[in-house]
Amino acid sequence: MVFRLVLLVMGASLLTLTTTPVDLTYGIESLMSPLKLIKVPVADFALVMSITLRFIPTLMEETDRIIRAQKARGAQFDTGGMVARAKAFVPILVPLLVNSFRRAEELAMAMNARCFEGSTKRTRLKKLTFFWRDLFALLIFLAIVGFAVVVNYTNSDWLISFLGDPLFDILFFDR
Repeated sequence: MVFRLVLLVMGASLLTLTTTPVDLTYGIESLMSPLKLIKVPVADFALVMSITLRFIPTLMEETDRIIRAQKARGAQFDTGGMVARAKAFVPILVPLLVNSFRRAEELAMAMNARCFEGSTKRTRLKKLTFFWRDLFALLIFLAIVGFAVVVNYTNSDWLISFLGDPLFDILFFDR
């Protein structure tokens, strides 16, 4: 399970470190574009995702600043049991939530003052195109997912004997 979590974190880190938030938002918006046929507001969802990605580093910095301020006031975050540690984080969450709502309200007022309408037709600086590399990566991804599904839902004694029982248990779902 730890191996799976490490792979998940490494994959997410690799994606966010190699792709700009704008490109990531455009890509997800273009992947979700078929949902426009059933009246799903794809552009609004992409806007929410873009804003969320933009504010994650800001929230991390603010959390760090609040933790340092609470430690300067004598707060103990690493002593006591599980319940005591959870209670120690309440003085961090309250100011963080208040500041987040304040920042969201300021952003909404700024967008409203500039007459922003997210659901109207937007233009882009760069038009995304689908290259052969993208098709190759998609096919590899689908092959890996298909392989994992086949191994998970079929008798996989041949793969267990090939990989070994412990490695099979790490890589694939529970039998």
